Amino acid sequence: MKHLLTEEQLLFNIVKCLRENQKRELSTIIEELQPYDIANVYEGIPQKFKSRFLLFLNNNLLADVIQEVEDTNLQYDILNKLSVEKKAEVLNLMDNDDLAHLLHELPEEKAEALLAVMKHEESTIVQNIMTFPPETAGRLMTNRFVWIKDYYTVREAIDKLKNFASYAETISYLYVIDENRKLVGVASYRDLLLADLNQKIKDIMFTRVIYVSAYTDQEEAAAILERYGFLALPVVDENHVLLGIITFDDMLDVIIEEANEDIEKLSASGKAIDFETKASVAAWRRLPWLVLLLGIGLLSGSIISYFEDTLSLVVALTFFMPMISGMTGNTGTQSLAVVVRGLAGQKVDRKEIFQLIFREFLVGLIIGLVCGLLISLIAFLWQGNIYLGLVVGISLFLTLIIGTLAGTIIPLILYKINIDPAIASGPLITTLNDIFSLITYFTIATLFLSHLM
Repeated sequence: MKHLLTEEQLLFNIVKCLRENQKRELSTIIEELQPYDIANVYEGIPQKFKSRFLLFLNNNLLADVIQEVEDTNLQYDILNKLSVEKKAEVLNLMDNDDLAHLLHELPEEKAEALLAVMKHEESTIVQNIMTFPPETAGRLMTNRFVWIKDYYTVREAIDKLKNFASYAETISYLYVIDENRKLVGVASYRDLLLADLNQKIKDIMFTRVIYVSAYTDQEEAAAILERYGFLALPVVDENHVLLGIITFDDMLDVIIEEANEDIEKLSASGKAIDFETKASVAAWRRLPWLVLLLGIGLLSGSIISYFEDTLSLVVALTFFMPMISGMTGNTGTQSLAVVVRGLAGQKVDRKEIFQLIFREFLVGLIIGLVCGLLISLIAFLWQGNIYLGLVVGISLFLTLIIGTLAGTIIPLILYKINIDPAIASGPLITTLNDIFSLITYFTIATLFLSHLM
C-alpha cells in the first residue's frame, strides 16, 4: 500500500532525483502529481534545478502548471526558461482567460513578446478578451467549447463532441447556434445519450438559454451560475452572438476573490494584505480607516467626561462599561456580517428590507432580554445593589437592540445608495455602537443616581 508523502518528503525526493539524474524515478513521481502539486514543488526547488525539472513536463502539463501558479512573475519565469518553440506551444494550450489575466498583469513589452510567438488565431482571441473591462464576464470567458447547429443529428453532434473533447474545457453542454453564430439553444451531454441517434438537435435542445453579456459584472455572473447550478454559462455580445463560455472553476475563483474583498472591507484593511506585504505598505493601507475611527472614538471620551459626576459618585458603574460597549459592538458586527452575506447572494426589494429589519429587531429583543436579565442578576449578587443590577440590565437590553439595528440598517442604507455595503466595516459599526451604548448606559445611570448612592 502506498503512503502519501508530506510536501517536504516529496520535494526532497524530487531534488534528489534531479541531483543524481534519476530520470525514470522522477518521471514516475511526476505522473502521480496534480498540476497544483507540481506548481508548489517548482517553487520549492533550488534555482539551479528549475530548468532541468521543466524538461520532464509535457506541454499540456506545463500549461496546467502555469495556470496553477498565482504569482505572475513566477508564471513569466517558467515561460522564460522554455525554448521559443516550447513556449509558443504552451501559450497556445493555456486557457484563454488565464492567459489574458497573465498578459494584463505583465508590462506591455513582455506581454507583446509573448503574443508574438503564439499562433495568430490564438493571440487574436486572447487580445479580444483583453478588450473587455476587468472583472467582467468577457474577461473570464474561453472560446474552448463545443458548438453545434440545430440541423445536426444527434449522431453528428456526438461525433463532433468526440473530436473536440480534448480541446474543450467542458463537454457538459453543447451550445446551438444559427447561421449568424447567434445563440439559439443548448443541449446537455445527458440529452444526447438519451436521444435517438437520428433525431435532430432542434427537437431535443432547450431554447430558453440562461446567458450573460460580455459586459456583465463577474460577481453577477457568479450569482447566476450559483442560482441555476450550471457547470458553465454562455457569454454573448449585444447582437446575441455567442462569444464564449464561463466555466464553474473560473466562477469559483471569482466567488473566493469577492469574498476576500468583502472580508478586507469588513476588517477595514482596504486593499489586500497578505503574509508577503511589507510592514510600511500594510500600515498605510490600514491607516485611513483607523484615523477616521480614531476621530469618532474621541466622542466616547467626551461622553465619559460629560458624565464624570455620575461616575465619581458611583464607581461601580465603571466595572460594567467594557462589557456594555463590547457586547453592543459584537452584536452589531454579527448583524453586519449577516446583511453583507445576504446582499452578496441576492437582490432585495423594499418588502424584504423591512422584513430583514424587523427580523433583526426581534433578534436584538430576544438577545437583549436574555443577556439583560443575566447581567442584572450578576450585578446584584456582585455589588449587592438591586438598582445597579437594573441599570446595567436595562442598559444592556437597550444597547443590544440598538447595536443589532445599527449593524442591519447602516449596510442597507449604503446598499440602497449604490455603495458596497461591505464598506460599513466591523470597526466602524463597533465604534458607533460604543457611542450609542455609553450614552444609553450613563443616561439611565443618571436617572437612577439617587438610588445607586
